[in-house]
Amino acid sequence: MRIASFIAIFLRGFLMGTADTIPGVSGGTMALITGIYERLVHAISKIRFRFLKPLLRADFKSSIKLAKEEIDFELFIPLLLGIGTAILTISRIISFLITYYMAYTYSFFLGLILASAYLVFNRIDGFSLKNLISAIIGFLFAFFFVGLNPIQANHSLPIIFMSGAIAICAMILPGISGAFMLLLLNQYEYMLKALAKFSIPDIITFIGGAAIGILSFSKFLDYLLKNHEAVTMAFLVGLMIGTLRLPYSKMSIIQSTPSLIFAVIIAIIGFFIVFLIEKRFHYIEY
Repeated sequence: MRIASFIAIFLRGFLMGTADTIPGVSGGTMALITGIYERLVHAISKIRFRFLKPLLRADFKSSIKLAKEEIDFELFIPLLLGIGTAILTISRIISFLITYYMAYTYSFFLGLILASAYLVFNRIDGFSLKNLISAIIGFLFAFFFVGLNPIQANHSLPIIFMSGAIAICAMILPGISGAFMLLLLNQYEYMLKALAKFSIPDIITFIGGAAIGILSFSKFLDYLLKNHEAVTMAFLVGLMIGTLRLPYSKMSIIQSTPSLIFAVIIAIIGFFIVFLIEKRFHYIEY
């Protein structure tokens, strides 16, 4: 693998990992606007685990050969390194900002989501009635979903495993935030602390659930993108617009006019950062 390609995919992974630590922002959105989304979904859906059978027979040569046929290592190695690096570092910063600067932080998130929705909308070839209905359904689903109260679930390993499976499915969808799913499942702050403390049992259990979730869901998503791309993209645009309810509700705690103006400026900065990322990565090959 060329060094330039490795770095380009690593940076995409870093952006995805950063987004996945933010309630209301999707790593899938970052994958989409940086041009790696369809390759990622297709690469995940191709994994069949045929290499495990010869591996159990200690036939390492056949196992390695099958693994190379199934797994896009040139994509997954730098991408996962980037995602992991971002989650382990950025999660601490996000936790601090949400704790002490909640309204301004969510203002920034609002700008990110709005710009991402616009960029995804531009990828739709023609906007038919069918696409419009799909977008409305996506909007209504996200709008009412975001309004749900967090479930008072415990933090047992089975619950963490299930949360990982659910959150990863959301993370790969542009518009649905895996971090917000964890927030609803009452696992967001707990997993942030688990990462900060490097709690091995919690982290491994979560990763196990995420692996099962993404391998099963990616096949369905790959089918939709291949056979119903415009309708799927329209639905995702609706999801993104609907999730704006979350940052807007967090911004509503701002009372004074100067603070509100500052929040709007921060949102505008977030909006243009997404365009800067999209433009920058459009010219970086991977």
